[in-house]
Amino acid sequence: MSIMATTGHKRKRSSSENIRPTPQDKHPYLSGNFAPIQQTLALTPCAYTGSLPEELAGGEYVRNGSNPVSNSDLGRDAHWFDGDGMLSGVSFQKDQRTGAISPEFVNQFILTDLYLSAISSERLRVPILPSIATLVNPFARMIYVTLRIMRTIFLVILSHLPGSKQKIKKISVANTSVVYHDGRAMALCESGPPMRIQLPGLETVGWYNGSSAEGEPKDPDLTEKECVLGENGGLIQFMREWTTAHPKIDPMTKEMFMFHASFAPPYVQYSILPKQVTRGAAASDQEPTYEKMLNAAVPGLTGGRMMHDFGVSSSHAIIMDLPLSLDPANQLKGRPPVTYDASKPSRFGVFPRRHPEKVRWYETDACCIFHTANSWDDLDAQQKPVAVNMLACRLTSAKLVFAAGNLAPPAEKEVIPADIRNKRRMPFFRYDAGADGSVWERSGSIESPSDEKEPLLQIIPSNEHALSDEDEYDEDQCRLYYYNFDLRTGRIAHEWALAAIPFEFPSVHPALEMSQARYIYGCSTTATNFGSALGKATKIDALVKVDAASLISRGRAYPPRSVSGIVDNRSMVQVLESNDLQDPIRAFQMPEGWFAQEPRFVPAATKRSEDDGYLVFYAFDESQLTEDGEVPVDDSERRAKSELWIIDANDMRTIVGRVHLPQRVPYGLHGTWFSAEQVLEQRPIESLRSTAAALEAKGTGVWMGIRDIVEKILG
Repeated sequence: MSIMATTGHKRKRSSSENIRPTPQDKHPYLSGNFAPIQQTLALTPCAYTGSLPEELAGGEYVRNGSNPVSNSDLGRDAHWFDGDGMLSGVSFQKDQRTGAISPEFVNQFILTDLYLSAISSERLRVPILPSIATLVNPFARMIYVTLRIMRTIFLVILSHLPGSKQKIKKISVANTSVVYHDGRAMALCESGPPMRIQLPGLETVGWYNGSSAEGEPKDPDLTEKECVLGENGGLIQFMREWTTAHPKIDPMTKEMFMFHASFAPPYVQYSILPKQVTRGAAASDQEPTYEKMLNAAVPGLTGGRMMHDFGVSSSHAIIMDLPLSLDPANQLKGRPPVTYDASKPSRFGVFPRRHPEKVRWYETDACCIFHTANSWDDLDAQQKPVAVNMLACRLTSAKLVFAAGNLAPPAEKEVIPADIRNKRRMPFFRYDAGADGSVWERSGSIESPSDEKEPLLQIIPSNEHALSDEDEYDEDQCRLYYYNFDLRTGRIAHEWALAAIPFEFPSVHPALEMSQARYIYGCSTTATNFGSALGKATKIDALVKVDAASLISRGRAYPPRSVSGIVDNRSMVQVLESNDLQDPIRAFQMPEGWFAQEPRFVPAATKRSEDDGYLVFYAFDESQLTEDGEVPVDDSERRAKSELWIIDANDMRTIVGRVHLPQRVPYGLHGTWFSAEQVLEQRPIESLRSTAAALEAKGTGVWMGIRDIVEKILG
């Protein structure tokens, strides 16, 4: 079949001026293709156009996302991050006789305790967990938030009493991401431990505790009990199990690195899970063994934070203590549990990855970071690390957190970097007053070193669409940002944006994580900036490949202004107009009316260059929406359908193939590519979770009548 090429890359597209900011009458993150879907399908063969690369054979692309059991149940208090986890996957089965590759679509709810409890309790009209919108709403009264939290606690207790079909042992909805480690595919979110799933059918196996997962056979060679997540945590043991949705897997050592954030001291703990030794293997076949580390405290944090991601290099880990708090005690201070204070600094804790007690803190201007792209070391002549680098998607506002709940963000004190406000470099020392009256010191440790000076002459392409100096600082910006943490001086040696274009949902070649990967892949928009675009529910209409190594090299040679500076200050219009095959920024623009989701890189077998491979992602044509912007009924003949697109990552132009799915895939969060080897090497299981017990008829009697009344009252 012929290979199709995209057209219209030079077409200018209007930005998001025609999209109203939140709040809106209709929740922007629950309408259109954001709306949840209730229909699930077992592996179902799909048609396709174009071609399917041989590298996809036997593998599976899976994307996670929040999908409430019922849209109508959410009411006003709803947030894009709420809802039960749903996995949507495309498995590429290979016929061993003919060699033909056949794509098959599957989607399944993740059968968490909360999901099973929800479908077994028809009298509960709203989700068991309070919505994130309730926790971030600056206008929600303290009594209302407290009652919502108490309702959750009461329902958890009730689930352990006689008559319950499903005990709520974990409060995670596992709706954010998926990873693979040591023979297990796992779904994660911040409010619980990982949940093991089975490929390719996406069935739910059970909770993973850092040693084994529910549903796995017992190891007969195990003579003593292994330590598990949260062990010896006392009354708050369940908090110690809360695991980041973005653990890092070292492609060399096969270790998995995780952190566990909560709102109880020490606030952040840290774990390392090595690949388990294969029993019975010959000594020559054994891989190096590494020690397990569970729930080690990271000192130096003073409160609970909404902490979503972190960085790990070959030698160090980076914990981000940003001024976005997550603490129920905030209510006692007259603030919502989730608050952002732009007058406070951002702090980065860097430590040898097996010694969190040796953490060193680096301070700089306030920001929000939800996703890091990669981290790696700078080595000296003796191959010892002298600096740790990190690429991250840096936002200068927390508006997304509020807008995703259809809330008006609270007014923030405008905090503009001094180098923009005064058109001069920041002094070596500066003191800033916080909103609460506290004072913190901006020391030399966060300023540019003496060798990072603005060049006397900067050659910037002359173009009407290039950003002016005044526009380089944008309160809603989200850019791919570079940090260099100098281990010798304890200072941030470099901190600036690689490019001015919006950039989020980053990823790299999977074999190059924790090393200096040249290319970063991610999502963008032709709207003016990503912060306002996401805040107005503008979708992803451009995928981007950034030659980070080239831009970092340019930035080090001609350093931009510290904090607010940009190496490549072209707008998205300029990037799309470029035909230079050596351009450090290459963008793939979706056709008019089509929108994409997070892409993942699949390496090609030839390995001619790092970017020799494919990006796979879900795509949706919004011309299928009704006149009022909604999707047709999903179980009707007119139901909307999505596609899985495969594009050439090398030229960022060619659509290699399009898989036509039997139904739509709602706009969601994070996905990953599972290789054929990973699918085949999954650990054995002896049982799967099921909805059978949750859907059984309820018992009768006085107690069951009382339970029904209690559940009806709780709603």
